[in-house]
Amino acid sequence: MTQAEREQENGKEKEKEREKEKEKEQRGVKRPIAPPVIPEPLQEQIQSNFIVVIHPGSRTLRIGRATDTLPAAVPHVIARRHKQTGQPRSEDAWLVREGLNVKPGEQRTKAECICGTGLICLSYNRQIRPAVLDSSSRVKWTNTSYHPELLVGEEALYVNPTDCYDVHWPISRGQLNVHSGAAGSLTAVLADLEAIWSQVIQKQLEIPLKDLKYYRCILLVPDIYNRQHVKELVSMLLLNMGFSAIIVHQESVCATFGSGLSSACVVDVGDQKTSLCCVEDGVSHRNSRLCLAYGGSDVTRCFFWLLQRAGFPYRECQLSSRMDCVLLQQLKETFCHLDQDISGLQDHEFRTRFPESPALLYQVRLGDEKLQAPMALFYPTTFGIVAQKMTSLQHRSQGDPEDPHDEHYLLGTQSKQDQSSKASAERKSLPKPPGFEGELSSQVGDPSDRGGTAHGQDVELGHSQNDCLMGGAEMEEPPSALLFRKTAMTQFEGKALGLDKAILHSIDCCASDETKRKMYSSILVVGGGLLFHRAQEFLQHRILNKMPPSFRRVVESVEVITRPKDMDPRLISWKGGAVLACLDTTQEMWIHQREWQRFGVRMLRERAAFVW
Repeated sequence: MTQAEREQENGKEKEKEREKEKEKEQRGVKRPIAPPVIPEPLQEQIQSNFIVVIHPGSRTLRIGRATDTLPAAVPHVIARRHKQTGQPRSEDAWLVREGLNVKPGEQRTKAECICGTGLICLSYNRQIRPAVLDSSSRVKWTNTSYHPELLVGEEALYVNPTDCYDVHWPISRGQLNVHSGAAGSLTAVLADLEAIWSQVIQKQLEIPLKDLKYYRCILLVPDIYNRQHVKELVSMLLLNMGFSAIIVHQESVCATFGSGLSSACVVDVGDQKTSLCCVEDGVSHRNSRLCLAYGGSDVTRCFFWLLQRAGFPYRECQLSSRMDCVLLQQLKETFCHLDQDISGLQDHEFRTRFPESPALLYQVRLGDEKLQAPMALFYPTTFGIVAQKMTSLQHRSQGDPEDPHDEHYLLGTQSKQDQSSKASAERKSLPKPPGFEGELSSQVGDPSDRGGTAHGQDVELGHSQNDCLMGGAEMEEPPSALLFRKTAMTQFEGKALGLDKAILHSIDCCASDETKRKMYSSILVVGGGLLFHRAQEFLQHRILNKMPPSFRRVVESVEVITRPKDMDPRLISWKGGAVLACLDTTQEMWIHQREWQRFGVRMLRERAAFVW
């Protein structure tokens, strides 16, 4: 054998030895679920381009890819064609709500006492007649000649009331719009949501539904969420629509991500509800969560009542008309303000453009009505809502058969651990007979050798988890104390808190004074319900006047942030969801389709970034 052949054989043997060593090293290493076979830059591109962020609101759905600068904003409404001729028509109300006990023209409020009566303009406005701008308004009803089964978004909003379609808003006051009327069952509401989201994804995002298996989803949920509803939404997105994975996160935390703040008291004034929550370092303080059952649409309805008292020249306006609701929403956004330096009568004009009607120009003279309507957010009795639950808190879970290790289980095991630790402490404190000390020490041994330290750590962890759960001490409370606490909570939820008082209450529920100081210095207002001129200064002034004197001396400045980084406050939470998609820490939060099929709602307890 020549020397060259020997060297070649030696080289082959060395290569074989290297391969064996590599195999031995890899045997002891746990393989990741998704091996990084994709180059790092390309993998980042896939993570951002193939993640869809969904922020469902009561009035508007915001949805888009995580890489999009702006999301698609679509009216969150669906119209379904009647299956039978002669079927009675049903339509969910927009500005009309349950519990209203005020007739138009009879509204009397504290705000009116401050700002005036609103009757001065009546004689002028009654004389106004509209001017015809154009014989055609150039606004048309949605074309339904081809009899589509369903219409969503703008098409559903502009469907002719005489057509055989039912119009439904699947989300109301931040929760699924489940009611006893037509299409009010949980199954029907979920079907409406799936139809709306699927069609928007296909048309607006141009993603075929068959390709959703390559996409992931980030779903934003309210701070005070319904566990059953969130579970059904996750099942719909993963199993019905076919997303490969999902992250569920809270709106308030995403708002801090979108605004670039580490800590803030987040005030989300939406169209139908106002939610408040204190967020510190990406964690939502559970006890600080509040949900108020009023929002921008209630301000619009109050503005309509005030306009009627002032002799609104468009006399055919009705709250039951969809097109009139759109007009009133526009008038509120255009005329209303919170600038107390603006006073006196002012002349305005507005146009009406309705399908099958000419375009008309109206003149209107208004005074303090423009200030009174948004001030109703601080005097909620103005809304005229009675016999309704106006404030919601985060309650404990009622239990889920798919999740046996829920908070009830944790509290039950915690109480048993407390009892056993007390019993052992009592046994140790008993006087020991002489001669038994050595025997006992030999039997029991050092607690650290028997895992006593670990047991003590378990007890501490249980206490910290117990503190996170509202009403965590229920199992140890006597019946009288438990009844008193529940009665107090029920009475509190019946109160109609103003926006400024609700902020003070939310901050006061924080655990430490240091956290409270942080919250006072960073009050973040998001959502579209408070987009009024000088709203920032108005809210800041009221909080400064009502905050506790002890904090007034300590807090350097109370700052109300309404437009962080000059962003639209309606998009901040969605933008935070897009930021969340790019964080490295989110890799541990993904719930994959196979995991959901196997473990179900338990995955939310394991992977959610908040206490489920």
